[in-house]
Amino acid sequence: MSGTTTYLELSQEGGGAHKFYEITVEGTVVKARYGRIGAEGQTQVSSFPTEEKARAAAAKKVGEKVRKGYAPAVRGGRAARPVTRREVASAPSTARAVAPVLWRFRTGSAAFGIHVEEDRCWMGNQAGDVYTLSHGGEVLARYSLPNGVKCLVADDFWIYAGCDDGTVYDLSSKLPFRAYGIADHVDIFWLDIHEGVLHVSDAQGRLTVIDHEDEYQWARDSGGSSAWMVRADSRAVYHGHSGGVTAYARDGGRQLWHTPSRGPVLFGWQEDASVYAGTGRHLVQRLSKATGAVEAEYRCDAAVYSCATTPGGAYVFAGDSASSVYCFDAAGTRLWKLGTGGGSALSMQYLDEKLYMVTTDGSLVCVDASEAAIAAAQQGTVPVARDVKSAEALPTYTPAASAAQLSTVSRGAADGIVVECVQEGGRLRVHVVSEGYDPSWKVQFPMGIREAGGRYAVDALHASSGGFYRVRGEIRRLV
Repeated sequence: MSGTTTYLELSQEGGGAHKFYEITVEGTVVKARYGRIGAEGQTQVSSFPTEEKARAAAAKKVGEKVRKGYAPAVRGGRAARPVTRREVASAPSTARAVAPVLWRFRTGSAAFGIHVEEDRCWMGNQAGDVYTLSHGGEVLARYSLPNGVKCLVADDFWIYAGCDDGTVYDLSSKLPFRAYGIADHVDIFWLDIHEGVLHVSDAQGRLTVIDHEDEYQWARDSGGSSAWMVRADSRAVYHGHSGGVTAYARDGGRQLWHTPSRGPVLFGWQEDASVYAGTGRHLVQRLSKATGAVEAEYRCDAAVYSCATTPGGAYVFAGDSASSVYCFDAAGTRLWKLGTGGGSALSMQYLDEKLYMVTTDGSLVCVDASEAAIAAAQQGTVPVARDVKSAEALPTYTPAASAAQLSTVSRGAADGIVVECVQEGGRLRVHVVSEGYDPSWKVQFPMGIREAGGRYAVDALHASSGGFYRVRGEIRRLV
């Protein structure tokens, strides 16, 4: 039996909404596909007891969209809007010596995303590739995302990739899933996630906050532009932009402080008591989280593209636009400056006497940052850097757009924890069915694979202090 399809678009001038909604009725099954114009989008499938009820449900959704401004259109008639990619210049280093690079993994595309944890390193590049590697440089896996990766952020066990098109993917399961979809008019520059709450800084200098259910919470205009810094903790949100750093209360109700910076903020880092802002005027500035007061400054020889610290801020590292990396003590004394050996560092992280950097030439670089190695490097003695190669049989994971792409198991043979999609207030919510969990708590669950009445088995659920559960491990559809 052939189905009937209705295709609608909403495209606003001046950088507003630019999205589509398509709904198809085939017998008792209704398939909705939606997203940004020019993309494949997300898919939801719902079943109804009769064909009449399926057609009525589809007509209701079309009516809702039309009232919001959507209009009939021809698919392919409008092009996708271009996405913003960070354009950076990188000059050769003026340092006399090169850093003691232990190994280097080249991906061929400029990389902004990095996260280093106890058992592996994550890096993401502008081609949409995310790789995981061991600390010794063995390539473990690859994730292939539809758009360039602007940043990688961690929230406890969970790893998220923020992409150029505004989609944020959860990489914590076997397959990457769309966890958040940022509004079309928001041109993201940087992200942070704290206890499931997403904080987005954008090209216009705004800060937008979205909860674990992908629902808008609040937004503030910080008065600057090109907001390349956002960091959040249990007390506040710290927003860095062309005019400085602004701190807001977690609920967005008030500004706590604002500190003008010496040059536009190009990167941000945080420790328990301080935030660090890398600026275009060759400085990293350390600010008190409590008051915004400038506690120390770390001077480089070119614009600062990235920064990081050892735990507690005993040592401060910075990467500049001239392919150099620096180390300072907490008070601001420069201890050393060395060439990166692989372009300018666009992001970096320190762990266990090693400094990991992702660079303009698309490399993930592991530097021996121990005192002995740095002293030897300053005298011209450095190890021979090992070039890491990907294995031909490297497992590659791509996002699942719909429940049909999940592995399926029979309900009677399900292992793990069972969750169920239910309708609440016109939205599909997910609650736990298995015993031992609070059934009133919602589950942060990929929007694109939710089905009305659908049940899923997950490997594990972890309780958030915000009063919801998050999935860890594989998701399987129960049939």
